[in-house]
Amino acid sequence: MIPQSEAELADLLATASAPMQIRGGGTRSLFPARGAVLETRGLTGITLYEPAALTLVVQAGTPLAQIRSLLAAERQRLPFDPPDFAALQGRSGLSTIGGVAALNASGPGRLQAGACRDCLIGLRFVDGTGRVVKNGGRVMKNVTGYDLVKLLAGSEGRIGVLSELSFRLQPLPETEVTLVLEGIPARDQAAVMARALTSPWDLSGAASDPAAGRVWLRLEGFDEQTRYRSAKLRERLAHGDVTLMEGAASAALWADIRDLTPLSGAEAVIRHSARPSHMPGLLEVIAQTAAAQVLSDLGGGWLSVGCRAADAPALLRALQARAAVEGGHARLLKAPSDLPAGLALRQPEDPVTARLSAAIAAKYDPKGLFSPDTPPQKA
Repeated sequence: MIPQSEAELADLLATASAPMQIRGGGTRSLFPARGAVLETRGLTGITLYEPAALTLVVQAGTPLAQIRSLLAAERQRLPFDPPDFAALQGRSGLSTIGGVAALNASGPGRLQAGACRDCLIGLRFVDGTGRVVKNGGRVMKNVTGYDLVKLLAGSEGRIGVLSELSFRLQPLPETEVTLVLEGIPARDQAAVMARALTSPWDLSGAASDPAAGRVWLRLEGFDEQTRYRSAKLRERLAHGDVTLMEGAASAALWADIRDLTPLSGAEAVIRHSARPSHMPGLLEVIAQTAAAQVLSDLGGGWLSVGCRAADAPALLRALQARAAVEGGHARLLKAPSDLPAGLALRQPEDPVTARLSAAIAAKYDPKGLFSPDTPPQKA
């Protein structure tokens, strides 16, 4: 099913009676579809683009690459730096902006600009009854009504099918530089990044490779200002083994961090979100559970963990158990083809949140058409 318009999508959902899987470009789903698939790639195109107002309104099925190309021509970008996991997942499809919003997918830019949901200023979606719902607007000063924008971003298609999205944009910086610190023990990396992030020098990225002992710190802005800030940050850190990456080399590095390119060879990938101060303890949990490759982002607040398929269930359970105690969230980003029965692909909700989620789903999806991915189970 590939509706070509919002009206066609509404008609389809109004008469649907069986559960279906919602798919954009198919680059973020964990498993092959089982049953009916509703694809949004027919809902494509730019509805409104006003570079002077830093505003973009776009159909949900529009490829992310097309949007990036359009914005780059005007030296603008989506502030939250959305990742494209096609290479990570080994998929040939094109990531769509609706898929980005449905998962609240954000990259290193989230550190400074906020997540996808923070950059969304309005949207349209069709719920499980075929009703078209609009929330927010096409300007940044719009605060009327319930904030369904925040609710839909990250809902993973469980409330409705996104049809149109409105974003605030950001000018591309004149200069981008990255300080590369070498020889930083894994246990100290979160503290080093925290020292940089609590400085007045306004970082737009802080990531690390625990095994390699390497920390990356990104600064962006006007050329003279950025170079001054990077020099002052280097003085603050007082670390001897520092190199400077600039321009295209720096941009390529952060694109790899954003898209988790270093983990593309892993059979399974888990993302753990928590306080950066928890990073040393989490690294111990990972090391005690399985042989894994770890990439940190957001100052150590995100740990992306690549491992063998056989180790994924135990590692996911260990990280989810830790998150249940300390706070945080662990979920699969890339999964093997078969998983044990009962394995939670994302952090289980606490009872209060689960009741709220069920009540919202009952209102917007009374026929039970939408459901998140469920793993094929071993016999």
